[in-house]
Amino acid sequence: MGRWALDVAFVWKAVLTLGLVLLYYCFSIGITFYNKWLTKSFHFPLFMTMLHLAVIFLFSALSRALVQCSSHRARVVLSWTDYLKRVAPTALATALDVGLSNWSFLYITVSLYTMTKSSAVLFILIFSLIFKLEELRATLVLVVLLIAGGLFMFTYKSTQFNVKGFSLVLGASFIGGIRWTLTQMLLQKAELGLQNPIDSMFHLQPLMFLGLFPLFAIFEGLHLSTSEKIFRFQDTGLLLRVLGSLFLGGILAFGLGFSEFLLVSRTSSLTLSIAGIFKEVCTLLLAAHLLGDQISLLNWLGFALCLSGISLHVALKTLHSRGEGGSRPLKGLSSSPDLELLLRSSQPEDEDNEEEDYFMAQGQQ
Repeated sequence: MGRWALDVAFVWKAVLTLGLVLLYYCFSIGITFYNKWLTKSFHFPLFMTMLHLAVIFLFSALSRALVQCSSHRARVVLSWTDYLKRVAPTALATALDVGLSNWSFLYITVSLYTMTKSSAVLFILIFSLIFKLEELRATLVLVVLLIAGGLFMFTYKSTQFNVKGFSLVLGASFIGGIRWTLTQMLLQKAELGLQNPIDSMFHLQPLMFLGLFPLFAIFEGLHLSTSEKIFRFQDTGLLLRVLGSLFLGGILAFGLGFSEFLLVSRTSSLTLSIAGIFKEVCTLLLAAHLLGDQISLLNWLGFALCLSGISLHVALKTLHSRGEGGSRPLKGLSSSPDLELLLRSSQPEDEDNEEEDYFMAQGQQ
């Protein structure tokens, strides 16, 4: 009887993990291809990103309100001083990362975007060293060389290479390194109470919107105001279809953040890291099959080299985490499927290694 119960528990955990991974894949891969598809007909990626931010803020606010009503406990609300001083740098970096990433879809293929964006791990490592979140080790140098070498091989003599698009997504990866380093520092400040991603998204979105607005005003404002698809629309049906498409993208963006959180909270950041590696492979295969992206043998070798660097880093972080007490789900979030437990703030005292792994995994998204 005991053996049977253990087998059932193992199968249930495996099925649950697989379901969460598939949910994460649906949102992560889905929003990549959806944004690429949308930018083919809607050439305002910064406006698209700003609408996504508004949708994420709306759903975050609704989630907080539902939990507050059901639990009768107030959610964290930062003072203006802490908000502008502590959250603003992270929000600006996040806005630029997301905005430049979506902007690059106007010029490059999904495969080149996926490969270049995976190099964010490289910049996260660099900024982690600068901010002394990591110690310089020979293995970290090897990881950086593998990822950088793989990126060079993937883009070398690529038939679908575009300098402007590559520069945009590489800039997004660079800023992404700053973004996730600042995010880690922000969430590890226990006194702010932003360990919960829902609370973090709620506080970040308004400043992200304001941070992205100047870029939108300069590069898209005039064109958008004279475009028939938005402000000078003549077909109400077309306008509703465009707004509906943008709103759907915002739902996918919110779902991505929430599915990542669910996967980490119910399993571990190691699961997210490994799932992220296989997700990159799936994305490239789908891009080659569905969109006809041309990927040469040299490009595949470069991608394999980059993934080997990411895999090595994941393995090293896992060994380090096990040496410090083991890789585990975030404390307080894996014992019950209740929504309040999934959304509540977890205590950070013993979760430094887990959080570091989580943010490294985020750099691959």
